[in-house]
Amino acid sequence: MDLQRIRNTSIIAHIDHGKSTLADRMLELTGAVDARDMRAQYLDSMDLERERGITIKLQSVRLDWKDHVVNLIDTPGHVDFGYEVSRSLAACESVILVVDAAQGIEAQTLANCYLAMENDLEIVACLNKIDLPAAEPDRYAAEIENVLGIPAEDILRISAKTGEGVGDVLDAVLDRTPAPEGDADAPLQALIFDSHFDQYRGVVSSIRVVNGVMNSRDKLKFLHAGTSHDPDEIGVRTPDNLPVDELGPGETGYLIAGIKDVGEARSGETVTTDRRGSDEPLDGYKEPKPMVFSGLYPIDGDEFSDLREALEKLRLNDSSFTYEPETSGALGFGFRCGFLGLLHMEIVRERLEREFGLTLISTAPSVAYRITKGDGSEIICSNPSELPPAAEIVSIAEPYLKASVLTPTDYTGTIMDLCQTRRGEMVKMDYLSPERVEIHYRLPLGEVVIDFFDQLKSRTQGYASLDYEPDGYAVDNLVRVDILLHGDPVDAFSSIVHKDKSYDYGRKMAEKLKELIPRQNFEVPIQAAIGGKIIARSTVKAYRKDVTAKLYGGDVTRKNKLLKKQKEGKKRMKSIGRVDIPQEAFISALQLDD
Repeated sequence: MDLQRIRNTSIIAHIDHGKSTLADRMLELTGAVDARDMRAQYLDSMDLERERGITIKLQSVRLDWKDHVVNLIDTPGHVDFGYEVSRSLAACESVILVVDAAQGIEAQTLANCYLAMENDLEIVACLNKIDLPAAEPDRYAAEIENVLGIPAEDILRISAKTGEGVGDVLDAVLDRTPAPEGDADAPLQALIFDSHFDQYRGVVSSIRVVNGVMNSRDKLKFLHAGTSHDPDEIGVRTPDNLPVDELGPGETGYLIAGIKDVGEARSGETVTTDRRGSDEPLDGYKEPKPMVFSGLYPIDGDEFSDLREALEKLRLNDSSFTYEPETSGALGFGFRCGFLGLLHMEIVRERLEREFGLTLISTAPSVAYRITKGDGSEIICSNPSELPPAAEIVSIAEPYLKASVLTPTDYTGTIMDLCQTRRGEMVKMDYLSPERVEIHYRLPLGEVVIDFFDQLKSRTQGYASLDYEPDGYAVDNLVRVDILLHGDPVDAFSSIVHKDKSYDYGRKMAEKLKELIPRQNFEVPIQAAIGGKIIARSTVKAYRKDVTAKLYGGDVTRKNKLLKKQKEGKKRMKSIGRVDIPQEAFISALQLDD
């Protein structure tokens, strides 16, 4: 195909600003989907996406418009899925930036726009939802010009819901997007930018051909994996899979090569031909660094191997999470998993349970600490139970974030109060307009991963938005709080917290476990400890049989003798007794901060 007739673009925006709805209207307008087959969020194929109303995975589709081919990628908007956005931008020459005409610029609008600018992509800006009574397109066009430097007269006014102005967006993409560069006569170089596992056909990869031509008759070589495969099918998504004989430079499509080993077709892999192919791999992608860690354990220990297989297959589709095996005295065998954020953690767990039929327990989220030991060595510790003894530790450094909060000015005080209580340091404050302000804070990641986002939304009635990026490590006064049950530490409940908050954490956890652990025939002490020092305690009282019920008068010594015998029996039982924690107690206790 003539390169001058190809345009590669993706849609970027904050959550709920109308990306998927705009993609729906484009599918209708270009005739890619029949009106009778049309449904809302057409490109969101996962049940989870449709239920939550959010995009989790990038989706590509090929559209025909005015004798041109537009390869469009719909991307997620949430900060936890920013990695999906950066991957899709590597396969494009322009982006369609969508801003809500009733809300204006939000945190992810800025973050995604800066990503596009870093990649030198052309930006087609649109103000969406102009049909809403609360829409103020002129005001927010001026705000976009002021903050992002895009001229107000170049910003399109559209309504993805009614379809108004959507044709103008496609026209602007044709006019402003440069044609892709590539040499059809060069050796084949194609980049895999996404993959998923189909149980009948093996690995299905989304590819962008950079140079050369991919032909369904040529044997293909995967450079990083060092393996060769015959293609079963190559094709384009229109949005249904449409097989084609070949894909030329600048084109986007899919590849099925009967690959059963999920490690052979990861995102960032370069595909070339087996004979006379290229030896030069493409740049690929930077591996994202996980920020939040949690243990995943099967409730039924026999499902451990199923969990490992499920994680392998899911890692192919979502390469932004990591996992490694670990064991817990309380929970058995499982995996320590790293995620980009709390929503990402929730989505991965839910996908494992739905798509692979597993029943899982996840431990409380934690972050990776940098420990400096007495001998000068440094270790990274993401599991509190693996922390070295206090005598060996010189210092504990925790990860920090650069967070930017966009909010109406009315909520400035309440946001500053929230960040201050989470040990945040204010960096600066920028007024985007008299009504809206962007507040920059430096915050410890450990204070953000639990419920910071929920608190932010509830304190600002949903108007504030948050974006963040890593900002190194800093040493602070951190301690490990252990929970002892009947004198034995329970590793799943260990947590690293700031010393000032350790008493509160220990007291809350002890009180919560007191409600959750069933009574035994002996007294069960629940203690929170820092090293050898107990900082909080509660007690699960024992069952007590009324041994004196059969007495009907007589000397008091008979009563005392029976009570003494009962007391000795309980003492003996306590010394040999063991407390089993029910699974429900684990699940409830680990939701301490929810």
